[in-house]
Amino acid sequence: MRLSEFWRAVSDEFGEGYGRVLVNDLVLSDLGSVTSAEALRQGIPARDVWLALCKSADVPRTRWYGVGLPEPKK
Repeated sequence: MRLSEFWRAVSDEFGEGYGRVLVNDLVLSDLGSVTSAEALRQGIPARDVWLALCKSADVPRTRWYGVGLPEPKK
C-alpha cells in the first residue's frame, strides 16, 4: 500500500476531516502505542498502519482489504 492509497482509504472509510483526526489522535496499541501519523513517520509500512487503524477503530474486517485503490480506468 502506497502512502497515497493509505490516505485515500482513510478518507473513504472515515471521511476526510474525521479521518485526519483519527490518524493524528488515535493511539494504536498494536504498533507500540503510537498514532498512525507517528507510525508513518517512523517508517512503519502504510499497510500495517492501515490494518492497525482499522482494528483500533472497529472497522469491519470486510473493509480492511482492497481499500484505497483508485477506480479502474474504463
